[in-house]
Amino acid sequence: MTDASPRAARRPGEQALAALGLGAPALSPADASPHSFPGGGRWRTEIPSCEGPEALAVVLKESSRLDVPIHRISQGSGIWMLTDAEITEMVDATAERDIELCLFTGPRGTWDIGGSTRTDSRGGGTRARGHDAVAGCLEDAVRATELGVKCLLVADEGVLWTLHRARVAGILPADTTLKVSALIGPVNPAAYAVYEQLGGDSINVPSDLTLDHLTEIRRVSAAPMDMYIEAPDDLGGYVRMYEVAELIRRGAPLYLKFGLSKAPGIYPYGHHMRELTLSTARERVRRGRLALDLLARHGADGDMAPLGSRLPGTLQRFDIPS
Repeated sequence: MTDASPRAARRPGEQALAALGLGAPALSPADASPHSFPGGGRWRTEIPSCEGPEALAVVLKESSRLDVPIHRISQGSGIWMLTDAEITEMVDATAERDIELCLFTGPRGTWDIGGSTRTDSRGGGTRARGHDAVAGCLEDAVRATELGVKCLLVADEGVLWTLHRARVAGILPADTTLKVSALIGPVNPAAYAVYEQLGGDSINVPSDLTLDHLTEIRRVSAAPMDMYIEAPDDLGGYVRMYEVAELIRRGAPLYLKFGLSKAPGIYPYGHHMRELTLSTARERVRRGRLALDLLARHGADGDMAPLGSRLPGTLQRFDIPS
């Protein structure tokens, strides 16, 4: 489904600034993304860093209290940091609300013996180092999908391609979706298109991309985009709430991710970090409410995708060798 009409939402401060002779140039319809999610809608919501059943329960309770609609809940510590019982509890709780649950595959280079990840260059970063790490990620993927998880979070190009091939081969369910992590997010349209071709169904871009960068990406790819409206400090700590309407106009179909700046990292999660994890989970939902209130105030809260929708539509893929 496409929608080529320009979005006409009011920009922050527009009327008051115009009255003072400081009005901004008119928006160009050519900048607007022509794409939408299958089944309608140009944006979905995501609450990230939900590290276990207890944090999930906090998020669901707070989303009901603040009336924050949620399409997807994601976790960052990794499938391997959860027991089967914990995964099953999370699957059941999200299924009851028709919310997509996305769990991170592991292991990752930042947590193994690769010392180069601690240098200024960051070395291989979060990627899977060696055959055994790729095998571990595939093991995580098979285990999670057998327990009912339908979305997997990936931070390595080779793992992404491997999981896509596994999906095509029937090793993973055909309706499994693969989400590319912000930790390796593409920063140009050519790279974005490559991640789509490798099997990405939802591609997280760094939160410091400009609006023009989003328009450039949308000229080559319709794959759903994920973007932190507020980014964690280790991803820059950017807060872009006042740009939400324009981010949607330029980047649709777009997942609005409600992260949290000025908060300590919680990966890999354990009960020793319980109070911090629960309090930050609650605040992420509140940040979502603030962003949604801004959209409503500016008349840009229409075009949300139906709750319960999760599939990305038809995307472009590299041919798989026989």
